[in-house]
Amino acid sequence: MIVEQNVALQPYNSFGIVARAQHLVRVHDEADVAAVLADPAWHHAPKFVLGGGSNIVLTGDVKALVLKVEIMGRRLVEANDRAWIVEVGAGEIWHDTVRWSLAQGFPGLENMALIPGTVGGAPVQNIGAYGVELQDRFESLDGIDLQTGQTFTLDAAQCAFGYRDSVFKHLASGPNDFGLAGRALITRVRFRLPRPWKPVLGYLDLERKMAETGNASPSAQDIFDWICAIRRAKLPDWRVLGNAGSFFKNPTVTPEQCADIIARDPKIVHYPMDDGSIKLAAGWLIDACGWKGKSVGNAGVYEKQALVLVNRGGAQNPVTGGEVMTLAKAIQTSVYERFGIRLEPEPVVV
Repeated sequence: MIVEQNVALQPYNSFGIVARAQHLVRVHDEADVAAVLADPAWHHAPKFVLGGGSNIVLTGDVKALVLKVEIMGRRLVEANDRAWIVEVGAGEIWHDTVRWSLAQGFPGLENMALIPGTVGGAPVQNIGAYGVELQDRFESLDGIDLQTGQTFTLDAAQCAFGYRDSVFKHLASGPNDFGLAGRALITRVRFRLPRPWKPVLGYLDLERKMAETGNASPSAQDIFDWICAIRRAKLPDWRVLGNAGSFFKNPTVTPEQCADIIARDPKIVHYPMDDGSIKLAAGWLIDACGWKGKSVGNAGVYEKQALVLVNRGGAQNPVTGGEVMTLAKAIQTSVYERFGIRLEPEPVVV
């Protein structure tokens, strides 16, 4: 086990915020975690698990021991008439894994192409896009309890998936509560990719692509290519313009609340949900409040998509976490004052 000192974290967060880790250990396998927990100097120390850094806002240097997950590997575990079961190391890049699965002939993840981050972070956030969420393709995962050192395996029910939510985002409120925030490190994730494959095409952007191309029966590769093109047209590449993707969750309201808002703002973008609630487009709410293209210091609202906050300072004069959160809070205030809706950030604020 090598404990690195005073490590720059700017390359390890997609916002490009300047911060440092006082101590950092690169985790290549379970033995690295076991070595940390066996060391009296680190066993009881606070720990922060870092994956791709695509869903965090660093507001200062990280004093906790940073465990940077770099567990690699991809393999087919099982294939039967109903599904392919694929296992992937938590340190693998998510988009590369989607592309790999298609190349291997295991479709099913294509709607989530080009989502930034690592495989280990995907269950934490229950990532999703264009009609498919991680929970729809999830089999199980392996992890390590950072308090006890015990390894564990969780199925979908035990992960308690919700909209951009999971058991990994909640603290345990008592001895019998299974909240795992701050105490779990995911090592491997297994996906269940259904056979026979069926395309998921329920989004307007995909319907437009079908009309543009005249392709009414797209393959998984076609959908992958379309979604990559759609996302590149709408969203900034974090390697060019630092960002953490969608900064706010799309809020849900009751049909009565939605009707009240529509009476005042007939053009509001909204989607009915299976449970009877209505999901509102947070980007539309932010845009309606006049935030698109505005800035606070080096933190800005992306001109093409108001849901994305960006680093306008670049690598030379980068945004600070404080600027990002000042802008985020100003947006929350204006949306609440106009619509009576509280926007909830997606990224973890560190």
